[in-house]
Amino acid sequence: MIGAGAGLSTSAGFVYDGERFRANFSDFAAVYDFRDMYSGGFYPYKTPEEFWGYWSRYIFLNRYTDPPKPVYSDLLRLVKGKDYFVITTNVDHCFQKAGFDKKRLFYTQGDYGLFQCSSPCCQRTWDNEAVIRRMKEEQKDRKIPIDLIPRCPFCRRPATVNLRSDDRFVEDEGWHAAAGRYADFLRTRRGQRILFLELGVGYNTPGIIKYPFWQMTAENPKATYASINRDDALCPAEIAPRSICIRGDIGEAIG
Repeated sequence: MIGAGAGLSTSAGFVYDGERFRANFSDFAAVYDFRDMYSGGFYPYKTPEEFWGYWSRYIFLNRYTDPPKPVYSDLLRLVKGKDYFVITTNVDHCFQKAGFDKKRLFYTQGDYGLFQCSSPCCQRTWDNEAVIRRMKEEQKDRKIPIDLIPRCPFCRRPATVNLRSDDRFVEDEGWHAAAGRYADFLRTRRGQRILFLELGVGYNTPGIIKYPFWQMTAENPKATYASINRDDALCPAEIAPRSICIRGDIGEAIG
């Protein structure tokens, strides 16, 4: 059972500051004086044309390009042919791009590659790749053409990215199907030998992966817990005899 957080993608080269930020957002940085992609994502742009000018580049870079380092491919090589499942809070789709079976993946927090209604008027999402690529290519002076501003095809209200940030997050049919497969995986392996492998999970949302992995390891004497993390590789004393905690780079640890 693999639980993956932002640290896994960081190890693969998806960093949001430094040269990668400057190479792709220097024009925004020059005008607004922010120094990383996260800050740019929260900036209160005055127009939707400029908002989507930023976000189309951000989504293209972090969803529709491959990470520079083969960390996800290395991880797939380790689990290929094994009985595995992945739960992740990452929204960059790196698991599927690396070749992981999509029926063994549960993206709990959404997907940069999906739009949803901002209201929302319904529990439906739709792919955004074609329009994101157009936004990126056709923008000028940090702004997209007004006719590319995304709208919900069902009610015509503004669309937004399918990311969990408040109670308007859409859990569509695919999300619920993946949640069911995750629950079934855990239920049918209860009491069996299992490795709970936690990769790059911090404390932003520990109740999704970290705390459940600790609890399930504690409840199953045949379970082993392993964590690889630059900063947060630790575990409760109750499961320490059946735990492996490695503080360091994930790519170096599994490569």
